[in-house]
Amino acid sequence: MATFKAIRIDKAEKGTTATLTRFDEAELMDGDVTVRVEWSTLNYKDGLAVTGKAPVVRRFPMIAGIDFAGTVEQSSHPQWKAGDQVICNGWGMGETHLGSYAEKARVKGDWLVRLPEGMSARDAMAIGTAGYTAMLAVLALEHHGLTPAHGPVVVTGAAGGVGSVATAVLSKLGYHVVASTGRLSEADYLRDIGAAEVIDRSELTGPAKPLAKERWVGGVDSVGSTTLANLLSMTKYRGAIAACGLAGGMDLPTSVAPFILRGVCLLGIDSVMCPIELRKTAWSRLASDLDPGKLTEITHEIDLDGVIEAGAKILAGQVRGRIVVKIV
Repeated sequence: MATFKAIRIDKAEKGTTATLTRFDEAELMDGDVTVRVEWSTLNYKDGLAVTGKAPVVRRFPMIAGIDFAGTVEQSSHPQWKAGDQVICNGWGMGETHLGSYAEKARVKGDWLVRLPEGMSARDAMAIGTAGYTAMLAVLALEHHGLTPAHGPVVVTGAAGGVGSVATAVLSKLGYHVVASTGRLSEADYLRDIGAAEVIDRSELTGPAKPLAKERWVGGVDSVGSTTLANLLSMTKYRGAIAACGLAGGMDLPTSVAPFILRGVCLLGIDSVMCPIELRKTAWSRLASDLDPGKLTEITHEIDLDGVIEAGAKILAGQVRGRIVVKIV
């Protein structure tokens, strides 16, 4: 049986180890579609997995990587045939199911989304789970009823993967985007991709008041903790914040005041087990609502052998925008 390159994570005496090695195709898990993986990407969760900084991986050995774009090689699923170009995000890949930092993946056909027309596999992974999650957040804000006419929106962690795509998409849709970042050196970059204002994250890191001055009608938050508490306290009447990350922590030191005195809504965004029809909508909207030029500005490329080093950098807040990983 053939072997292929993969980033393998194993249990160690203390924590885990991540190694670029050869993986035996016979060890691939059950699935009705086998894909030649061409591109992947680096997300915050991938950084946690390859560095072992958090218990992301639930079985061993594991192939890291939570998303891929590639071409179907074999399929017994009625929807897919050899040669189809597909995207896969989440579903436990890189956690409980062998993931995408490998030249091959075997998954369930029900997990796959067809690559949108006019979008390359590389572009899909330039977007990746981070960008797809950002689009889910935008869809949630729209479902809540928000429009650009209602007022400004805020994006936290704006120079990161989720934040960069959220900023670019919301700007293209006509929103006045307030970008919050801990790296004010990236202010020009953020304005280039669509931010109307750039604020220092220190404005959102102090203890949150139950209610503060109303500043925005909605937002996309990838930070959590005190930052999210401050966002909620500053959200306008009947506004909403879509929360999709926890880089700042899992706690939420807030009160019920924003919810019961201003009617603010906290919209939880899960990308891992998101229903397939909503996934299709998100990818379709990304194909139309994300400026390809902006995508180019926020993306740079590495090979599979650069993933482990880059994983440490993304956790240290040293990565701007999106990283695509060339697999083959």
